[in-house]
Amino acid sequence: MEQRMQMNVVNPQGYQAMLGLEQYLHASTIDKKLLELIKIRASQINGCAFCLEMHTTDARKIGETEQRIYLLSAWREAPYYTPQERSVLALTEAITVITDNHVPDDVYQEAAKHYSQKELADIIMAIITINAWNRIAISTLMMPV
Repeated sequence: MEQRMQMNVVNPQGYQAMLGLEQYLHASTIDKKLLELIKIRASQINGCAFCLEMHTTDARKIGETEQRIYLLSAWREAPYYTPQERSVLALTEAITVITDNHVPDDVYQEAAKHYSQKELADIIMAIITINAWNRIAISTLMMPV
């Protein structure tokens, strides 16, 4: 398969706007490992090979374990995630497949028990941003390197 277009070349202003969201998230108070778990889980659901390659690599660089990366798609059955992480993973799944059941109140409320409104707003922005990146990568056929 050949990449259909290079979004950063064809639409540099739009691409820069996306990078601005990414820069905001990296400066936020979201734990960097949690941020990578969000990106990996959404990318697993969306089937984005480019983002999976990037974010599993990034997660390893900041000390995430192979075990937690490998078992992320089965996080409900794996004992390696904290209650806070589980609440964010459930929220990530609900927002990523939002047409299935929107975001159920219980999923939102569980995350809200563990995070302030500002932290939760940043987490939601992180979930939205990786879903946008997934859609850019998949629609333009970006390939892992």
